[in-house]
This record gives sequence, C-alpha cells and structure tokens, in this order.
Amino acid sequence: MKDLDLDKAFETNRETWNKKVAIHAASDFYFLEEFKKGKTSLNSYEVKALGDVTGKSLLHLQCHFGQDTLSWSRMGAKCTGVDISENAIELAKKLNTELELDANFVCCNVLDTSKYISETFDIVFTSYGTIGWLPDLKPWAQMIAERLKPGGVFYIIEFHPIAWIFDYTISPPKMKYAYHQKNVIYDEYEGTYTNNDAKIISKEYGWNHSFSEVINALVAAGLTIEFLNEYDASPYDVFPDLAKNKNGYYELKEKLYPLLFDVKATKKS
Repeated sequence: MKDLDLDKAFETNRETWNKKVAIHAASDFYFLEEFKKGKTSLNSYEVKALGDVTGKSLLHLQCHFGQDTLSWSRMGAKCTGVDISENAIELAKKLNTELELDANFVCCNVLDTSKYISETFDIVFTSYGTIGWLPDLKPWAQMIAERLKPGGVFYIIEFHPIAWIFDYTISPPKMKYAYHQKNVIYDEYEGTYTNNDAKIISKEYGWNHSFSEVINALVAAGLTIEFLNEYDASPYDVFPDLAKNKNGYYELKEKLYPLLFDVKATKKS
C-alpha cells in the first residue's frame, strides 16, 4: 500500500472504534459497573511512574471511553481526554457526569490535538495499544512537546514492539511482520479483543514502531528521556497462551520476550 490514503485509513479506524465502544463497555474486560462503584482502571506501572497527581493537569491521549482519564481524575488530577471515536467521547462525557467528576473530553485525531487544545499540561499520558495507530511518531512527539508545560512529564506504557511482529489471527501465531517494518499493516477480522465472538468486523490500519523510533521522536521534539523499562508481565490477557503470575498479571510461559515497555520523558524548564 505504497499510496495509502491516510485520511481513509484514519476514517476506517474511527469507524471500527465506534463499533467497538458498546461491546467494550458491556464486557468484563472493562468492568464498567465495578468502575462506577470506585474500582480504578489504572495499573501498577503507570501509578508508580506518575506518583501523586493531586492538583496536576493531565492530558490523556487516545483515551477510548475515558476510564483511565476518570481514574486519574479520582486521584486528584485535572484531566482532559482525547480520542478519535465520537461514540467513545460521548460515553466518556456521560460517565464524567454520572460520576460527578470534572474531566474534559475532546473528539479528534490525536495528531490534531494541538488544533483543538491550546492548554499546556503538567503530564501527558498514553497507554496500552496507542502508537500502533499512528503512521509517523515525529508529529505525535512534537504535539506532546507542544502540550507540555516547561518541566512537564510525558509517560507512555505500551505493548512491546516485539509482540507486534506476529500475526495473531492464526493459531499458533506466526512471525510475519518486520521489527522495522515501514509499510502499513491492514487487518480485517471478526470480533474485538474483549470478545472474539462479537458480531462486528474490525477493519484496522496499523503501523509497527521500534524502540529507536519512539526514543528518537521524543528526543527530536526536545524531550529528555528519564527512563526506558521493559516488562515480562502485562495486566491484560490479550496475547495467546499467556500464564497468570502470582501478581495476577500475564506472561509468556517461557518468557521469551517482554510484553510491555514504558518511557518517561520531561520537557526542559
């Protein structure tokens, strides 16, 4: 797909995510009723990395229907969530009202965030399955730098790039995609990650990004890397044949490669 129309690709992804919202909201994966009663959707990695967020402004990129945004809000942050799906943002706003929180939500392509939001933030946050929807991380990183206050922190926790070299639509998964693959990856399959039997056809355009892409994009945008970590254990059972560890997270049985990484970066004061 050398001449891929990016607008078409983004529109296809937006339509797919719009279809997923109701299915995800009704799934055990997102435990919406427990969430409404006070259960957090945040995991230990991001909570430890960002610490006390009381009184801090936080921009959550690609927030889906806002559970993490609202979890940070419950912890005292002043939050804004961004997502490409209008159905997701509509549900996020409803949850915000129902839970009597003060988060804001904006519907836009994450790469266009600075066109819709002029505020700068103490923290910019993104997590678990976000950068694979972006063809180029340079404008993404530049937008992050624009939206950070001087001295502000960017934090990403994401699935490990090694995990994306496999085709999971077949069993057992087969190594199919290059670690440094530049071409778009198009998938079309029935269901979604919360429900393989859901009666929707997911049509998705995605891109692989290596560690060097992530780090170099952030550095080129003027951010200083504080750390890069890799983790064997994922809070989500989204890859085939994982085993639950003593902490309730999921790992490859032979731990052949890590499932997650995180990066923390700061903007110069």
